[in-house]
Amino acid sequence: MKNKTQEFYPVALTIAGSDSGGGAGIQVDVRTFNAYGVYGCTAITAITAQNPGGVRRIDPIPAAGVQAQIEAVCDRYAVRYVKSGMLFNREIVETVAAMVKQYNLQIIVDPVMVATSGAVLLEDSAIDALREKLLPEAQWMTPNLPEAELLLGRSLKSDADYAAAALECAKRWKCRCFLKSGHAKGQAES
Repeated sequence: MKNKTQEFYPVALTIAGSDSGGGAGIQVDVRTFNAYGVYGCTAITAITAQNPGGVRRIDPIPAAGVQAQIEAVCDRYAVRYVKSGMLFNREIVETVAAMVKQYNLQIIVDPVMVATSGAVLLEDSAIDALREKLLPEAQWMTPNLPEAELLLGRSLKSDADYAAAALECAKRWKCRCFLKSGHAKGQAES
């Protein structure tokens, strides 16, 4: 491994899709890192053509390309934390899980599965890989309600269900869980 760059700011890596509309994905993660004084590095998993009205197209990056991006960053920077977002397919999920292990990275998993507009952002074949390979590596997970329902295989309808789901996620994957309830029926979309 080459010498790491001298750290002037803490470094975080986001592994996610690129949102052409700037309202999600890599773009939001980097802005958030910057707002907190963190130097943001990226590994792009997919290029999306989207705006607040919906996702028009998704072009995934090959898993080898995602791996090369992660290696390039981790070989040069002292990455303190990784935040994952849209991983899109099984190959990318498995690659990210392998890189987390290889570099002993601390990861926050946002299991991005479906856009607010309803577009599928994680193929069905990748859900098991997320459950079995990546979530067991997580220190934190941040599913929204529909994502928690998919991960747990059941419907969540009440505040009591939400609390129980967050506890079950934390226990099942041995990590902390922040369950986002902005998609709850009767609440405004966030």
